[in-house]
Amino acid sequence: MKLVSAKLLPSPSLSRAPQAPDANAHVTSQTCLDTGVDGGYYTPASHLLEVEGLRILLDCPIDLSALTAFSAVPLGASSSSGDAEDLIRGVPYYRSPTAVAAAKAGRIDAVLVSSATGLLGLPFLTRLPGFANTKVYVTEVAARMGSLMMRELVEMHREFVRCYGPDRDQSPVWMEGEKLKKLMSVLQKITTEDEENNNLAALVSLYSLDNIEECMQKTQYVKYGEEVCFNGMLMLKASSSGLELGNCVWTIKGPRASMTYLPSSIFVSAHALDFDYSSLKGNDVILFSDFSSLNGMYDDNKKMGEHIVDETDILLASNSVFSTEKSFRDDGMDEDETIKFLCSNDDIAEEIERISFICSCIIDAINSGGSVLIPIGRIGIILLLLEHMSETLHSSNMKVPIFMISETAEEIITFTNALPEWLCKSRQEKLFSCEPLFGHVELLKEGKLSLFSHLYSKGLLAAWKEPCIVFCPHWSLRHGPAVHLLHRWRADKRCLLVLEQGVDAELTLKPFMPLAIQVLGCSFLSGIKVGKIDPLLGLLKPKLILFPEGQKSLCPATDKQPWSFLYYSKGKTIEVPNMREEFEVRMTTEVAFGLQPRQLDKTTAVARLKAKLLLSNGQYVLAAAKSELDRSERHLLHWGTVDASCIPSALQEKGIVCSFSADADYSAPSDRERVISITSPGEALVKVTSERTTIYCDDEETAERVYDALRSICNGI
Repeated sequence: MKLVSAKLLPSPSLSRAPQAPDANAHVTSQTCLDTGVDGGYYTPASHLLEVEGLRILLDCPIDLSALTAFSAVPLGASSSSGDAEDLIRGVPYYRSPTAVAAAKAGRIDAVLVSSATGLLGLPFLTRLPGFANTKVYVTEVAARMGSLMMRELVEMHREFVRCYGPDRDQSPVWMEGEKLKKLMSVLQKITTEDEENNNLAALVSLYSLDNIEECMQKTQYVKYGEEVCFNGMLMLKASSSGLELGNCVWTIKGPRASMTYLPSSIFVSAHALDFDYSSLKGNDVILFSDFSSLNGMYDDNKKMGEHIVDETDILLASNSVFSTEKSFRDDGMDEDETIKFLCSNDDIAEEIERISFICSCIIDAINSGGSVLIPIGRIGIILLLLEHMSETLHSSNMKVPIFMISETAEEIITFTNALPEWLCKSRQEKLFSCEPLFGHVELLKEGKLSLFSHLYSKGLLAAWKEPCIVFCPHWSLRHGPAVHLLHRWRADKRCLLVLEQGVDAELTLKPFMPLAIQVLGCSFLSGIKVGKIDPLLGLLKPKLILFPEGQKSLCPATDKQPWSFLYYSKGKTIEVPNMREEFEVRMTTEVAFGLQPRQLDKTTAVARLKAKLLLSNGQYVLAAAKSELDRSERHLLHWGTVDASCIPSALQEKGIVCSFSADADYSAPSDRERVISITSPGEALVKVTSERTTIYCDDEETAERVYDALRSICNGI
């Protein structure tokens, strides 16, 4: 097939479906369904796009902040849990504003998932009958990780069911009266969306294992850089975002525009494949959806080692995405210098510095005789912590057991050793050097790291020894082994809890008060640093940027920027104008070989054809029509300006008697109208301008002779 650029004009011989696009039309609309709670790894933002008549949902996460309104499952059903009088004792409901908003919107044609956490709310949506035909696109790694996380959540949810009783079909008691008021006071972050449902429309009961299986059956796995066609109209491509294993940035290309969906990303990673920004160059629109810059205040990052909550002795190991970095000036900076700035090793250096600081705090706790609890759910951070912890313990000549207690621990650890193509270049080089991809491989071989599915596993009871280091899932400290271990160690000031920032620490730790355990609050890279946003946009060179209203001050529009901004906010729909004045049409070989072009001028040739206008793989295509043109009977099409000086001789050759108007001046400008009167063989009038030649005649035979005379001095096809 040959790729040509064309402007389609209406023609009786051209198929009208689909219509040739209007360059000024709005071809896309965007609605931000949710900005996420912490805007980082655990709760990514989500959006609804309408592109070429198709509805596309971008990510469908769970808001785990709703879990903090519920009291953690106690060690005994009748025992109390700390200072939790205001918390709900019952089977929790879960919050997925994205799924609720998408269900209200109606039909969803496709879902593009950018991370494992962006998949967690999808069973809420796909279990509804109206979404049986929805297609889900996700990378294989994110799908596998997301599936394991969902399974783990369902298994841990069963603890609540065993403690408080099975779920009921009707609304639970805590959704009524005073208990409802307590819930709303505890969870002020929950938005009120449906007055007819006690303002808690976004709270729903958890899905089942069957729902997860049905959801995963709708997924189509994609590789980085692989283009897939959806519905013949859109081409979808996932590129690495660098934030986590399997995370991606999406490119959506249609016949009239191309868009980049840019969620949280980091340029250089210590474990995942680096951010593939080069594949995003030249796209018309960027939907910037990295809310990591809204996690907190800038000066919060300077509190390394400070006590930010006196009662719980929380330390802050920060210097994260808001850390102060060298200023960037793009005055005269070329592309190579910009890339060097964006891809500097500052991100890795800071991340490793944080990991090293955490390891030093862990060693201090172990030396004092205390154990360490690490309820972090980011698999990449866990792998880095294990790796650096191994090196730290080896250099310190310490022998301390490390346990990973999770329903899916063994599957996740095994899976991370089987995906070298998804890892950063330095990890891939280890594969060719026959070295382990991650440090936990040696820990497992040496028996220093043990994997168990439950606290009550027989092997764990036999291997248990304190002090120890325990990794377990996050889930807002309401689910799983972290709850019971924190109850065990909360009164021991020698022990250490490593808690990731982004959650409300006071509310999260409320069921475990009073605390004597040390709490180390850590923040990790969750997105693009503020100082790198503008240089990145300058490198990608979009025409339009959809930017969050809440971050407007971080990247203000200036007159020097060649792109424009549209600012969006949660719950509001904005129209995205078409950014292309022209569009490309593919022509099949059969149609191309059937053309008989004639040269119009030095740069343009024209040809006549009859074809069907179709959509295929996101491109307009001209395909051969079933019936060919009858060349013997077709009317010729003509172009070019009629030379008035040649008209008299052309008419005389056909036996036509004519005269020009008295004011006719051949030397006058060509855009001036000239009138020719014809008296024989019949009466007619010909008006000639630079744009058109018109014949006025009541006699069909005379009109045909005049037409033939004028056609003889024109080019035709």
